[in-house]
Amino acid sequence: MKDTKKKIYVINGANLNLLGIREPAIYGKEGYAALCSRLSEYIEERGYTPDIYQSNHEGDIVDRIQSALRDNVLGIVINPGGYTHTSVAIPDALSAVSLPAVEVHISDPDAREEFRHVSYIRPVCVATVKGHGVGGYFEAVDFLIREYGKNES
Repeated sequence: MKDTKKKIYVINGANLNLLGIREPAIYGKEGYAALCSRLSEYIEERGYTPDIYQSNHEGDIVDRIQSALRDNVLGIVINPGGYTHTSVAIPDALSAVSLPAVEVHISDPDAREEFRHVSYIRPVCVATVKGHGVGGYFEAVDFLIREYGKNES
């Protein structure tokens, strides 16, 4: 029997695969695989199917967002990494799929270098979670379920 549960997409951008290695004082010591495992379990426990993806390539991220059009998706949790501050294609893709998206940042970009204060994706997201470490991913999932999963069977 085909799984009819809605998916929650979690999309990670550039350098997120280096969690636990890259600047642990800023991004924490938990590795990417461990985070994905915990997050998958968390999403499944709430009755949804996790779909977690990471790429260092902007076009691949756009393709992944667009694939939500062919999937049964409740919403998207997205941490574009550095593409937050440079990409126009990623917010365009989010707008095109018309699904609720929550922007997540492990650190607080507004408390860091000035160039990180600009987010091109924030205007097309329904919420932003920043500066809460990897816990921000779980907060974003909870937000999507609370706000958009109300009419789920």
